[in-house]
This record gives sequence, structure tokens and C-alpha cells, in this order.
Amino acid sequence: MPQAFYKYQGTGNDFVMIDNRQQSFNKNNTKHIAFLCDRRFGIGGDGLILLENHDTLDFKMVYFNADGNPSSMCGNGGRCLVAFAKQLGIIEDKATFEAVDGLHHATISGEIVKLQMQYVNIVEKHDHHVFLNTGSPHHVQFEDNINDFDIKTEGAKIRYGAPYNKAGTNVNFVQKISDSIFKVRTYERGVEDETLSCGTGVTAVSLAMHYLGETEKNLITVQTQGGDLQVSFKAQKGVYNEVWLIGPAKLVYQGTI
Repeated sequence: MPQAFYKYQGTGNDFVMIDNRQQSFNKNNTKHIAFLCDRRFGIGGDGLILLENHDTLDFKMVYFNADGNPSSMCGNGGRCLVAFAKQLGIIEDKATFEAVDGLHHATISGEIVKLQMQYVNIVEKHDHHVFLNTGSPHHVQFEDNINDFDIKTEGAKIRYGAPYNKAGTNVNFVQKISDSIFKVRTYERGVEDETLSCGTGVTAVSLAMHYLGETEKNLITVQTQGGDLQVSFKAQKGVYNEVWLIGPAKLVYQGTI
């Protein structure tokens, strides 16, 4: 059976989008999902996202990693799904939808999508890194020169190492540019490689930098390999709320496979 699809990207983080409001897609076929995400034999993408109906909200987001397995929240994927929903005529300039980590609000103006992320009330500070969950788990650590850093090798060591072990974590290597600008490269679990951008990772880096006192700003610009994203937030008594991930989400092409 031919499968219609759309391809979206948000700062180089790319996704296969499928309209599954008719529940025609087999969500249990891990091999098929991995095939669709394969860059040589399929469509190619960092993940696959299904847009589904929701009883009370605008839509539901169902996300799979490139390996075909269900995943935790994907920030750039959520932003791209909002753009997809507008493309389909489901929304105009605002959206409320359900993802694996709960309810999300979003706005869209042109190619810029602002996605409200979950609040964060636990940030673990360790000797050489910070760990926090922004819808997905993230290890954040400084590196002096991340341009020449072996992200895949070093990221994999941390992703599978103690204390993360089997569950694993996403790994972010950060370089400070200024009080409000940070550069990051991310090793993403499920993709098992560096991605050009990671929305929950950018969010984690922004909150971690504020928590560590590296910035007093509450609007942070994060430079990724695929472009710039911004994160705004409010910090009150150890809780980060009103967290918004801001950046472009673009349709690349559509087709059938």
C-alpha cells in the first residue's frame, strides 16, 4: 500500500510526518518505521511522527525514534508537528496537543513555532555535568572546543555508561559564547549519533546554564549545527516554568512511498 508522507525539519532536525487521523498506520511494526527513517533505503529522518485525532484537543503527537521504537518527547518534532497541523488546516495560529509527556501549547507565525515545554523542578548537579529531564533525559557538560570534538564516540560512552546504563540518556556538549549565547552539539539516543539539533536538548542546556549561574538571562540563544534556537523561561524557587522553545519549522517536501 502506498504511504503518503510529509518531510519537515526544524534547524536540521528532520522528521517523517504522517497524517494518521484514520488510524491506518501500523504503529507496532518497528522494522517498517526504521525503514521509513533510513536515509539510504527509505525516506530518511531523525524520527517519525504521527498526527492523530484527540477527543478534546487539536491533535495528538505520537513519536518514534529512527530505530523504530517509541520515544520520549521531541521538542523540534513537536514544533514541526504544529507546522504540519497548520498545513493540514487543523489549526490556524495556535495549538493545544497531547504528547507522550503531557499537554503542550504552541503558536505559529510564518515559519516560527513557539512550543511550551514541561516545567522542570529537578536539576541534578554533579562534578562535571548536570542532568535534567525536559520531556527527555539530558546530560549536559562543558567542552572547550566542541567544533573538533568527537561527538559520536564520546557521546556514546556517556549514553551507555553509568549511571544511565540500559535506559540511556541524550548527551549535550556545551561551549559558552556569551552571557546569553551558548553553542551545543548533541548525541541523541534512538538515533545513536549526533543530530544537527535537538529541541529538548537545547531546552536542557538553557536551563542548566541558568542553574549553574553561567547566565542571568531568561531568554537564551542556542547555536546548533543546524541553526539557532531560543529558549525563554521563568525561574521561581528552584522551579523552571513558562518554558518556551522557539525557532523555525519548515516543510521540505511531500510524497508517497
